[in-house]
Formats: sequence, structure tokens, C-alpha cells
Amino acid sequence: MFSQKSIKRKFLIQLVVASVTLIVIFSIILYNYIKISILDDTMQNLKVQAVEYIQNSRQKAPFSKRSEINLFGINQKYGQDKTSVVIRVDKKEDISYEQYEKEGHKYLSIFHVFNPARSSYLKIERDVTGTHTLLSNILKSIILVNFLTLFLILAYAMFLSETLLHPVKSITRRLARMNENFLEHIETDSLPDEFVPLGESINKLIDRIQNFVKYQKELFIGTAHELKTPLAVMKAKNEVTLMRDRDPAKYQDTLKLNNTTIDEMNSMISSILEIGRQEGAQFEKPVEIDLVQFLKDKSKDFTLIAKNVGKDISGDFEPQKYCIISQPTLLTHILQNFVQNAVKFTPDGGIVMIKSRLVGDDFKIEILDEGPGIDETQDLFAPFKRLGNQGGAGLGLFLAKGAADAIGAELSLKNRTDTQGAVATVILNSRNYCPVDDDPKNSSIFNAFMKDH
Repeated sequence: MFSQKSIKRKFLIQLVVASVTLIVIFSIILYNYIKISILDDTMQNLKVQAVEYIQNSRQKAPFSKRSEINLFGINQKYGQDKTSVVIRVDKKEDISYEQYEKEGHKYLSIFHVFNPARSSYLKIERDVTGTHTLLSNILKSIILVNFLTLFLILAYAMFLSETLLHPVKSITRRLARMNENFLEHIETDSLPDEFVPLGESINKLIDRIQNFVKYQKELFIGTAHELKTPLAVMKAKNEVTLMRDRDPAKYQDTLKLNNTTIDEMNSMISSILEIGRQEGAQFEKPVEIDLVQFLKDKSKDFTLIAKNVGKDISGDFEPQKYCIISQPTLLTHILQNFVQNAVKFTPDGGIVMIKSRLVGDDFKIEILDEGPGIDETQDLFAPFKRLGNQGGAGLGLFLAKGAADAIGAELSLKNRTDTQGAVATVILNSRNYCPVDDDPKNSSIFNAFMKDH
């Protein structure tokens, strides 16, 4: 019914074992308490009876006669109990009790000192067979009740396990009905508090899948459109050129135009291939890097590129060190695309600023340009979205968004509030933070991160 890995099976086994243990312990304590209470009451009753018998005998005869009478007297009946006076030189206590079995009956006897000088004891013998029969019936009843209780516990455990697993099964059924064309959020308001984080995590994953599917569709449609248009232009230009004989110069112009169009198409195809290479980079082994030093090194590389087009790069990095566990190639993709856009739109002689700050528990990187700004109403991270009138395939920010999703970073692109231009922001979550250590392998967080990956 249940597999070895079933949570329900483990829950039932643990609950039944715990319940049986508690029931057995409680039953043993209860039975012994009842047994001791009943036998203690019987012994107290015999003690009172012995005291009354001795007091009555002393009132009826002088000590000497009483002693002789009781020493050589015959057994007497005191109620339903059998009484006698016996000599016991082996006993030192004033009061003692004995239990024994005779002819299928169980007896309880009390020995109460009668005449210390003669070592005589009053013996009162009581048949306690009925008492032991009662205790046996009580034990059987306790065992029967325990079996019934265990059955009820098992039934309740089945019901409880179904109740606890119902939210998970409900979420599973919802997910099983979903596909790339039908994705909807899970209603977390109807979930128990313990399952709300699970529902929220699944909803975030659904959002990412929706964005991925959306961008993939846009990528395929955009690719077909972007490649079809230049091909149509090339075909039309060729047809017009071939309609009649022309000067060699006209043919050369047409061929040059076709070559330019082919170069643009090759550039677009290269950008599309870059998406595949980036997906491969997501399998890069994460390593510990000092993010501040990483930014400084990349800033030097970007400065050389910017100076070639008459612009400059300035850096403002804080704190002094900040170690993270991440994939350098994907980080480079993000920074490279943001900086290239910033350099592209910054006017000649302008400066692109790269800043880093520790904001709360997160590391924030900003790339600020001095360009015309952006239209914040547009989804600029969608494929083939171009900024302004600048050329390009329009896949740079799309690539940056894919890389950011892979390393768990957040991206945003907004207009600057202090001056003209745009600011691109990268926020790296603190869960990737690791302490700076001379030997990265000594970092427990690094080892845990590598184990998960």
C-alpha cells in the first residue's frame, strides 16, 4: 500500500509506535496502581480487624488466662476470615503479611503480635481469590481497551495524514494539469500557513516559466521577422536590378547593399547563437570571487573599449571586499551588455559610471550613462527590443536577463533622477555571500553551495 519512501507510511509507523509505547506505559502504571490500591485496602482492613480482635479478647479475660486460652485455643471464625493464635519465633516485626495459594484458592494472612512474651501472633487468614479474579478481569479489560484505542489511533492517523497531505496533493493536481500554454498561480490564501512558502515559491517559478515561454515565443517570431525582412529587401532589389540591363556600377551597388544586409543578418544570427552559448555557461562551476575586485578588473577592460569611441568609464566601488559564490561568465554577460549599451548611448566625451554599494544584505551594482534615457513603459528585456535609433539585433538585454535569472540576480533599467541618462541596476542576493578566506575550500558555505550544485 505504501512505498518505502512514503511520508504517509513513515508518519503512521512513528505515530503507532509512539502511541503503543505510551499506551503500554500508561496501562502498566494504571494496573499496578489499581492492584496496589485494592491489596492495600485489604491489608488495612485486616490490620483494623486484628486490632479489634485483640482489644476484645483483652476485655473478656485476664492476661494469664487470656494467654493460655489463646495459646491452646482452637481456630475461630471472625466474619468470613479464619483467625487463630500461633507461635512464630522466626518473626520480629509487630505486623507482617503473607500471600500463598492453597487448593486453588489464594489467601492473604496478617500476623499481628499478640503476646510478645510468648512470641505469639494473631493470624487472620482471608480468602482473596475473588480479589485476584477482579484484578485479572481489570487487566483483560485494560488490554481490550488498549487494542480498541490502538485501532482508533490508527484510523485517526490515517485521517490525519490524509488531511496533512491534502494541500500537497492539491498542489500536485494543479501542477499536473499545467503546461506551457496553461500556467496559473496557486491560490496561497486557501493554503495552511505551513504550505504558504511552498505555494509562493511555486508561483515564482511559474512566473519565471511564463516569462521564459513568452520570451522564447517572441524570440522565434522576432527571429523569423528580422530575417525575413532583409531577405525580402534583397530579393526586391535584385529583381529590380535584373529587370533591364544596367551599368556595372549599378550592379556593384546592389551587391554592396546585399553584402551589408548579409552582415547585419550574420550579426543577428551571432546574437541568437550567443543565447545557446549562454545556456551552456549556466553549467559553469560556481566559484568564490571577490566581486569588488572583479568589477575593478572588468572596468579596466571596458575603459579601453570606451576610449576607442571617444568616451570614458569611471568607477566608484564600495565596500573594499565582497566575496560571493557565482559564475563569472554569466556575471560578465550582464555587465558587458549593460556597459555596451551605456557606452553606445552616451554622447562623445561623456562618462559612464560604474558604482557598487552594499544595500542592507544585498550587493547593488549600477551602470549610469549620459544618454537620452529610456521609455520605461516598454519591456526592454524582451527579445528584439531596441533602444532609440541605434543599431543592433536587440538581444543584448534579453541575454542579460537570462544570465541574471540563472545566478539569481535582479535587473532593472530606469531613467536617472539626478540628470539626463539611464541607470541599469544589478542586485545580487545575499544568499550567495561567502566569507573571505585564504583558502576558499575552508568555507563551509562554499562547500554547502557546491554540494547543492
